[in-house]
Amino acid sequence: MSASELAAQVRAALEVDREKFASRVDSEVEALREEIEDGTFDNPQAIVGLEYEFYAVDDETDALMRVPRRLLEYIGFEKELGLHNAELSTAPQPLSRYGLRAQEAEVQAKLDAAETEVKREGIALVSDGMWTVPPIGETAGEYLTDSIEEDGIRMATNMSASTRYHAMANTEYAAELQLDAPHVSLAADTVMPESLITSIQPHYQMAHAHDLPERFRYALRIAGPLLGVAVNSPFFPPDLYDAEPEAVLEETWMENRVPVFESVLNPADSEKVTFPEDIEDVDEALERIAADETVVPTVMETGHRFDDQFAHFRHKHGTFWRWVRPVFDGPTRQSANARIEFRPLPGQPTVRDTVSLLAVFAGLLESLPRREHPLYDLPWEAAEENFYAAVRDGLDADFRWITAAGEETTDTEEIYAELFEIARDGLELRGLDAEEANRYIQPLRERVDRRVTPASWKHRLVAEAVGRGEPFAQAVWGMQAEYIDKQSDTLIEGTFIDWLPQAEASAGNED
Repeated sequence: MSASELAAQVRAALEVDREKFASRVDSEVEALREEIEDGTFDNPQAIVGLEYEFYAVDDETDALMRVPRRLLEYIGFEKELGLHNAELSTAPQPLSRYGLRAQEAEVQAKLDAAETEVKREGIALVSDGMWTVPPIGETAGEYLTDSIEEDGIRMATNMSASTRYHAMANTEYAAELQLDAPHVSLAADTVMPESLITSIQPHYQMAHAHDLPERFRYALRIAGPLLGVAVNSPFFPPDLYDAEPEAVLEETWMENRVPVFESVLNPADSEKVTFPEDIEDVDEALERIAADETVVPTVMETGHRFDDQFAHFRHKHGTFWRWVRPVFDGPTRQSANARIEFRPLPGQPTVRDTVSLLAVFAGLLESLPRREHPLYDLPWEAAEENFYAAVRDGLDADFRWITAAGEETTDTEEIYAELFEIARDGLELRGLDAEEANRYIQPLRERVDRRVTPASWKHRLVAEAVGRGEPFAQAVWGMQAEYIDKQSDTLIEGTFIDWLPQAEASAGNED
């Protein structure tokens, strides 16, 4: 597609009648309410799914690479924001021993096939939280801010040819379009800086739509501890820093994906990307989505799919940027579902680590409500504090938790011991035996036992290199090379724990 053609599409998107769009959303909300009350969005059992993002690098230099669109389509991956991004989604499966096996096998099969094809192009796909090595001959700042103006429309040079992505920089929605994180600042004309980050997104479909508010409340209260064990983006590309290495190492956050997404896409006077509040009932979930500011409204023709009946409401999901969000979806009446999308988690070192987080998340949402766990009563403010504490400090965060006995604790070992026990119980409730449940939990349990996360592993490597006198940029890129090298041997079948020395102490400290 030429720049002029894309600009014309963006201009057309910007001319959509907002009042007409809003009117259609309102009418669709009423239709959704009726369908939910009729039980259309109920399912026989809980169902899980996964979105999994990657970025592409040169398989010899580890420098970021743009993925040819033809190659992306050929390997069955979807485009994401940046030209270097690739995403796969799994088919929803029952939360059972076979469903979780199917989730893992599908990711392995797709990724194995994709790796074979991209390798022929000199490309490697990396599962990570944030890239740090810019394309050869470019700085990260240049890559993220390069843009052109065509017929009055501002477009990012390295962004996928998506009307919605490019329209975000030209709409009335006043996103800040800048990075704001410890010792990093970068202003841009488009949303392209958001393409620094990659994530995994577990989905949990509940059996009954009206159970969503209760499970949503629990999902908010496990968000901090789950993110704490998963953190994987402590460093930006070195050329984006404006401080000395010692200050960066001392003050960096363990999960910089969160400030990237929030600072780039939030307007100065409101929070659209944020930790959401509790939901009292399904009606409130519908109303909250419907009332959320629409970035790029689109008036669509009605098709023949079931979800075309609420296409404009579904469109709002695309910019309902909450770290945990409710979704009502389904292309057919039989597949209609109410689900929770869990969005805080960064890309992980391996497929097994990723599926472990999916399984633990789902297990928790099965057990907590069934056992009427008192974590339900943890104040929302504490859940929010836990979340941002995990962003800053990973496993070193001071979490607040309410135990099964109803007692509040801040003891990390006690919190995670109970969290994993609850997850095991939830998985066993879905038919897994103890050995199967433990297989999914163990990779995360060992991180806690060893007090190490992918982020602290990265931090330690960079700190040690700087301590040896290496320039900071060289230290970060050396760490990234080590990460990619270890991942190449373990991505499909191994775990992050395989990267660690066997003799490493089981009670080290998070950097």
